[in-house]
Amino acid sequence: MRSTLFPALVAAVFSASIAHASDAIRIGVEGNYPPFSQVAADGTLSGFDIDIANALCAEMQVTCEMVQQEWDGMIPALNARKFDMIVASMSITDKRKEVVDFSNPYYDVPSRFIAKDGAFTGYTPDELKGKTIIVLRNSPRADYIAATYPESPTLLVDKETAVYLELAAGRGDIAFGSSVVSGESFLKTPEGEGFVQVGEPMFLTAVSDGGVGIALRKNEEELKTQINDALAAIMADGTYAALADKYFDFDVTPQGVGN
Repeated sequence: MRSTLFPALVAAVFSASIAHASDAIRIGVEGNYPPFSQVAADGTLSGFDIDIANALCAEMQVTCEMVQQEWDGMIPALNARKFDMIVASMSITDKRKEVVDFSNPYYDVPSRFIAKDGAFTGYTPDELKGKTIIVLRNSPRADYIAATYPESPTLLVDKETAVYLELAAGRGDIAFGSSVVSGESFLKTPEGEGFVQVGEPMFLTAVSDGGVGIALRKNEEELKTQINDALAAIMADGTYAALADKYFDFDVTPQGVGN
């Protein structure tokens, strides 16, 4: 699907309640999770997360600066004040809420298993017993695999895209990841030839509060309110739907929100 970019910096007047006029809100983004975030050869960031971040900044009438950060260091960098909030497809979980706050969810997509065509017909614990499952570390999916498949070895990787690269390289038997990333960024590529989705997609309600949110430091209630108000506004005025339609041919609106 074609996509157009919002400017990397959204120019506007700062709200005095957020920061001094000489400051910018810094947003932690990853850049290694297409179609949610990716980096072009010239360093330009694009993707659904990036567009949502820019749309929220425009709605809040603030200037924002994108700060690229490796996934494993996202929350520590936020709490060390390297940036002020995280827009990086971070699922809302009880474990994460112990150290950060979250906005209302801004999207939700199911997870899914991927394997060589014909290798598996299902994904019960018995069917995957002794089989190596590849999954993103420090994620609700990793928690789900650890709890549900105790007799399956796991290969934990640092990036969602690496889940499928390791699978293609034969370093595991089956991968568990985002149904969007597996479908759009792997199965439609030459590396994904001969691989298929196994079973039905699933929402991990047992290990996630439901949906992906914007993380921010504890006790920053004013910023949290402004983010939630801006998110509600872009959902109401059609901005959110227009952005989502650039990347997805199905509804990613969080369950119970919007249409």
